[in-house]
This record gives sequence, structure tokens and C-alpha cells, in this order.
Amino acid sequence: MRVTVHRKAHFNAAHRLYRKDWSFEKNDAVFGLCNNPNFHGHNYELVASVTGEIDPETGYVIDIKTLKDIIKSEVEDAFDHKNLNVEVPEFKDLNPTAENIAVVIYNKIKPKLNPNFHLEITLYETPRNFVTYSGN
Repeated sequence: MRVTVHRKAHFNAAHRLYRKDWSFEKNDAVFGLCNNPNFHGHNYELVASVTGEIDPETGYVIDIKTLKDIIKSEVEDAFDHKNLNVEVPEFKDLNPTAENIAVVIYNKIKPKLNPNFHLEITLYETPRNFVTYSGN
């Protein structure tokens, strides 16, 4: 039986959406207020969903504490109260859109899991704007 386990997490972070190789005017036309040179912030909500077989010995797909600890070390400690553009190495040359943040989170968590697990990341940038990524 394949079952999906979900874990919610939260982090606050600032970012600016822009491309270094574009003029300010082009960035402003494409990214609007999100191109603010002084950055802006979000209260991100994350849902990490792990799908796998139920272990007959434990009754778990994954120990939720294990998933919680992975999210804390790989996401919350790395992103919370940070300027993504400036303080998070993964975004040095990658525009920190919600889409790209979700892929980065996936790539940080996936190697820490049993390779037989399917991982899906849902990232809420606002209560109404969110993205989902589940690998290639």
C-alpha cells in the first residue's frame, strides 16, 4: 500500500525578482513591484509530501520526526529570516521565484530520503499563490 505523508513548515524570507543581465526597465516591466531593489518579503508555507510503502514493522511510511528534522536543517535553518538573493548560495545566480525556490527545496530534501520515496513540494508564497514540484 502506497500512502502519502505530509509535513507543513514555515519560513520568512526576503527576495528580489530580477535578472542581472537585464536593464532595470526590463526587470521592472517583467517583475513589477517584485523588482524592488530594496527587496520584499513573504511568509512562506511549505508542504513536503512523501509517498511510499507502509513499513510492516513500524506502520510508518517515514517517521514524521525524521521528515521534520530534514526540513528544519535543509530549509528552515537555511532560508528562515534570510535574504534569498544575498544569503542563500543556491540563489547567487538563480532568480528566487516561487517556482525556483520549490525546485531548490526539492533538490535539498530528496537526497536525504529513501530513494524509493516519491517527494512532492508545495510552496505557498501567499495564501492564494503557490507552486508544486515533484521532480522531473
